[in-house]
Amino acid sequence: MVLKPEWETIPQMVLSAADRFGDAEAVVDGPLRLTFPQLAERVRVAAGAFASAGIEKGDRVAIRAPNSAEWVIAAFGLLTAGGVLVPVNTRFKAAEAHDVIRRSGAKAVLVQEGFLGLDQTPPEGVPSIDLKGDFLSSGSPVERKSSADDVCDIVYTSGTTGRPKGVQMTHAQNLRAYEEWCDLADLREGDRYLIVNPFFHTFGYKAGCLASLIRGATILPVPVFDVDRVLELVEREKVTMLPGPPTLYHSLLAATGTRDLSSLRAAVTGAADIPVELIRRIRDELPFKSIMTGYGLSEAGTVTASRAGDSFEDIASTVGTPCDDVEVSIADDGEVLVRGYNVMQGYLDDPAATAEAIDEYGWLHTGDLGTLDPRGHLRITGRKKDMFIVGGFNAYPAEIEAFLMEHPAVAQAAVIGVPDERLGQVGKAFVVRRAPVTAEELIAWSREHIAGFKAPRYVEFLALLPLNAAGKVMKDQLH
Repeated sequence: MVLKPEWETIPQMVLSAADRFGDAEAVVDGPLRLTFPQLAERVRVAAGAFASAGIEKGDRVAIRAPNSAEWVIAAFGLLTAGGVLVPVNTRFKAAEAHDVIRRSGAKAVLVQEGFLGLDQTPPEGVPSIDLKGDFLSSGSPVERKSSADDVCDIVYTSGTTGRPKGVQMTHAQNLRAYEEWCDLADLREGDRYLIVNPFFHTFGYKAGCLASLIRGATILPVPVFDVDRVLELVEREKVTMLPGPPTLYHSLLAATGTRDLSSLRAAVTGAADIPVELIRRIRDELPFKSIMTGYGLSEAGTVTASRAGDSFEDIASTVGTPCDDVEVSIADDGEVLVRGYNVMQGYLDDPAATAEAIDEYGWLHTGDLGTLDPRGHLRITGRKKDMFIVGGFNAYPAEIEAFLMEHPAVAQAAVIGVPDERLGQVGKAFVVRRAPVTAEELIAWSREHIAGFKAPRYVEFLALLPLNAAGKVMKDQLH
């Protein structure tokens, strides 16, 4: 693979940050403030701790902990020791976490004791290490050599349905993809990057920590999203970069006038159904100078992104155009296909699922449905598995959700198919209101404006939609 950056591996890039950025702040986490040279030294020492603990080149180690400076040190220390990082979702219950840790073959798991009262007991036979203890500072500095095409991390899919699968990526893939992401997202040297996206997700770990060290931005980790805490940090630390799901920006808009947010410059968000009005308000009512939306998945990283000059409508209703050397195609059944250097090495220990996902021509079958307009902008219209059939007609939830969002009383919407004796399935909408409206009014309004088979037959109002850490609606919790 031809690499754009000058580094072959992530440890080379991370450790070179000391020379590239000098005494600028690399990580700020509460009272702990580390410069790039200090971070590099702690990473080397952590690598020594992993080596002393018996972690060999290629061994996997899991981290099940919230965003923190220690998470950053542990992750890059592990990679510097030649290990393979397995981030684990902190929202998982014990059984779910054990399943992923066991299937990953992790030799150890790092946890933050007491976080959210979660049961941090590891699976039987897997040692547990307290991330906030003395372990990371207990080694002698080590730097083992890896190669560009070595697998460096296994990120388990955060899919809203089905058992998570372990996505394998190499050093070279990550470095190239996220160096380009820095350009697309307008991340600059000296930026102060408040990372609310969880580190166990690619948005937090790769488009967060990795990107910051590529570009020379300060990492400000947020362990649990809390609007007041975020606002306080933005004001106190002069945050410039603040990516997150659309709900983050709704919160910022609701809080304008209470804090000094003038330092904010770059926003990055993503979802299939961002209201155009939200993008307009982010631009008009908040200090952001740039807003990027994009489309990505664990199996291929960032696939498409909006560009400078895209309209509010483009940013809200499409996910932009393909990244360099990434091909996007639409299959006959409407599925989005992706091919390029960024496609995963396969699912860990699951050749059948890998063969099902990546065809003989190298196309990754994403499971998402979409369309490409004549300018090459991709629009995501739904999930293949979400589609339901009403009396013989295909109904796509994302399309119906986007329509419902046009109603002035609807803040958020999620649609699923539910059984119906006469039609097989019909739509049921789960709605978060921004103004008073009844189920009957929404159903009647829908029938006036879209085809009858698409209009939901049932509406249930919720205070909040159940979201996973990536901001996706967990439809398996909707019934």
